[in-house]
Amino acid sequence: MILNFRMSLLLELLWAFIGLLLTISGTLIEASVAAPPLQGESLGIHVYPLGVTYQIGAVLLVGCLGGANAGAISQIAYIILGLTPWFPVFSQGGGIDYVSQPAFGYILGFLPGAWLCGALAFRFRRCIESLGFSCLCGLLAVHATGLTYLVFLSSSRQEWWDLAKIYSGNMFPSQLAVACAVAVLSLVTRRILFY
Repeated sequence: MILNFRMSLLLELLWAFIGLLLTISGTLIEASVAAPPLQGESLGIHVYPLGVTYQIGAVLLVGCLGGANAGAISQIAYIILGLTPWFPVFSQGGGIDYVSQPAFGYILGFLPGAWLCGALAFRFRRCIESLGFSCLCGLLAVHATGLTYLVFLSSSRQEWWDLAKIYSGNMFPSQLAVACAVAVLSLVTRRILFY
């Protein structure tokens, strides 16, 4: 019994560390999709950028693969690391002054998003529908937290609306595409790892 608990804790900490590394590196890589050429275009595969990074994908992936606790621990570590002046791991820098940035609310949303995604991913039968649903719920939790944070940061309703269009309206469709890819990737990975 104690050995199982220790192995479970060790596995969660390993997934949390992997999630932290993926979240940091996901900030640096722009998400894109590949498509075959249309009629009349030159041969080869065309790559189209989505306008977002793979950061949200990393947040959701650690939840789908490591579970709720690993997802939450990885994002707590990411937030703490980013708020220190020595590790500017956020997309636009870091440090304690970053809390005044509109994007910080969405970074805070990584915590409930990863936890919710992980909780739902292991609650239902492992299939593409349940993993897709868990990724969608995690993404919605990130945006709900970010939009709530904008309420406290904005001085007027118009300013809130403008920031909401920039940070949620423009980003959500592309992040939804990344979340769909994460659902497929996590299903394949969980089948390979037999869990």
